[in-house]
Amino acid sequence: MYPPSIQKLIDLFSKFPTIGPRTAARFVFYLMKISKEEIEELINSISNLKKTVKICSCCFNPFEGEGELCSICADSSRDKTLLCVIEKETDLFTLEKTKKYKGLYFILGGTVSKFKKEDIKKLRVDELIERIKNPQKFGIEISKFEEIILAINPTTEGEATILYLQRKLKPLGIKITRLGRGLPVGGELEYADEQTLGSAFEGRK
Repeated sequence: MYPPSIQKLIDLFSKFPTIGPRTAARFVFYLMKISKEEIEELINSISNLKKTVKICSCCFNPFEGEGELCSICADSSRDKTLLCVIEKETDLFTLEKTKKYKGLYFILGGTVSKFKKEDIKKLRVDELIERIKNPQKFGIEISKFEEIILAINPTTEGEATILYLQRKLKPLGIKITRLGRGLPVGGELEYADEQTLGSAFEGRK
């Protein structure tokens, strides 16, 4: 129905998370209405995203700056005996806003659905275990972590992921906790208010 150039962009936008063909089409027709300068600004911003943003060698948090560690992992004032495992990048920024947690993070990269092998392969579980076993190898100057906090979204997939992680991490002999039950079942960290998240951290067990 659409000219090839329009359909191509619709197909590309449809690959974005939670974006369907209708929303993708709205994006394309919006782009057709804005100025050439605005289009160029968008193109340059996307190009710079790959040029200037790096991924932290320890926690996989995207950042800009010198070195291999993000500002959180490189901060000497953080409690480096605590490691909080989260699902995605937006969860990190949401938790930081609470100002209740002063440890380090690890971005898992997703969740598993009923322990499907293809879902498990996408997770950074091996990388997580390696960082727990050898933190100094990744620039974290401690002998060992004392607590691993599983701050995974309390959804069906999140619960399955927590069970899987608990099983994989138990042999390491480190205290493993999860956020308290202040979070609504089926909800996501990204949309919880700061007070609820703060209470969940304080009530972890």
